[in-house]
Amino acid sequence: MFLSSRPDESRIQKILASQRARDFSYPQVGATRDKLPNGYAVFRGRVGLGQGATTFDRATSALRQWKMFDVPGIRLFWPDAPIQPETAVAVLVKHLEFWSINCCKIVYVIDEDGPIRRFGFAYGTLPEHAEQGEERFALEWDRTSDLVCYEILSFSRPGNTAVKIAYPLARCLQRRFSRNSLAAMAKAARA
Repeated sequence: MFLSSRPDESRIQKILASQRARDFSYPQVGATRDKLPNGYAVFRGRVGLGQGATTFDRATSALRQWKMFDVPGIRLFWPDAPIQPETAVAVLVKHLEFWSINCCKIVYVIDEDGPIRRFGFAYGTLPEHAEQGEERFALEWDRTSDLVCYEILSFSRPGNTAVKIAYPLARCLQRRFSRNSLAAMAKAARA
């Protein structure tokens, strides 16, 4: 949803409430677990956060607090939303002279313990989103090397005509968000 002015929190609440019970806006729900679907742009970004259990615990806490959205021009509603399937959030983005509200819902949660400890989740787009697709935010602690990493994996395509027209700009904004998200998690893991 594109808006000419910044919406207040009550409007965002209403929009998000209207989206919670809606189906995802793409058919390949959960595909960031396995084989990515054809017909979408794919992005993958990864950053090392440090080493050891303490780093993994700090990064997990940051992910649970949605710190990967602590980036300029973006505000998540609401950062206390629990990391569990069916949780819906709205992402408010300031573009040049307009705003967009993009609604998503958590598809699945990752919580694996073994030689590689993993924690994260994927969320998928709802009808009130500029694009269609899924994005996974995941932490890995390889106990063999002791390295902790944060990774973003997404597949997306335009969700409406306006985004199709401005698709090069949309891709640029998505790459910028990913770079900023990687940096935000690196900063949170060090804090």
